[in-house]
Amino acid sequence: MKINKPNLSVTIAGVKFKNPVIAASGCFGYGQEYAEIFDINKLGGFVVKGISLKPQQGNKTPRIVETPSGMLNAIGLQNVGLEVFIKEKLPFLKKLDTNVIVNIYGKKIEEYAELAEKISGEKGISFLEVNISCPNVEKGGMAFGHDPEVVYKLVKEVKKRSKIPVIVKLSPNTDKITEIAKSAEDAGADAVSLINTILGMAIDIEKRKPVLANITGGLSGPAIKPVALRMVWQVAQTVKIPVIGMGGITDCSGALEFIIAGAAAVQVGTANFINPLVTLEVIEGIGSYLKKHKLRNISSLTIQKTA
Repeated sequence: MKINKPNLSVTIAGVKFKNPVIAASGCFGYGQEYAEIFDINKLGGFVVKGISLKPQQGNKTPRIVETPSGMLNAIGLQNVGLEVFIKEKLPFLKKLDTNVIVNIYGKKIEEYAELAEKISGEKGISFLEVNISCPNVEKGGMAFGHDPEVVYKLVKEVKKRSKIPVIVKLSPNTDKITEIAKSAEDAGADAVSLINTILGMAIDIEKRKPVLANITGGLSGPAIKPVALRMVWQVAQTVKIPVIGMGGITDCSGALEFIIAGAAAVQVGTANFINPLVTLEVIEGIGSYLKKHKLRNISSLTIQKTA
């Protein structure tokens, strides 16, 4: 059988992606930064930096440190805020021919719901991605994503107010990853994405103190891929909604692992800092893999769920 051009398109919550490769939040700016380097319309989509109701300055420096096979960041979700995003960033995004996903976060459930209502009312946005790794001030600072009941309430409120599909981005810093994913699904989430960064730290042995001003930060990069892959597999076996996998993908082989494990699509994050063209290389590599193995569709790769 001769296959000239495999079909890389995937559909998530009724929205078609031309391919399964998405640039991850926090690693792709607001899109314009990378649009100066390559045609970002070739991507399946990309996720903008996390947006909050008010502008955030982020944490004190130093807030990034390289680690073996990865990096720690404690940026503190610095962003321009909702008003500036809509006024200054959105006009560019509306012109694109790819799926724009807006990551949102808050300190209270009502903040998430308000963001969902206001952002989803704007044209040019395909999905909301809800970051539940943030500290819940109403629960003493514990992350929203650690409590299945809180996740259910948060997602339920966001879904009530959102006019577009909702992806819930899961934190790996829990022993309840499948339970939390199920809570998000039960509350109406259209998809889940995972994993967010893993909590870690680094020490400066000469100064004998933590390198990061925030002491701890989120670990990303190749070092976390085995953990991310395991969690994606577990969640894909648990929920019926689409799973978007991420965590340490640096090439097409890594992306294929996640897709085979059950991910409908993948997000590429930290690797963008090393190679700004990595997403295009992953797309091309997936196409070549399908052609080599005489597969017509990307969906042919996924392992069937176990009983």
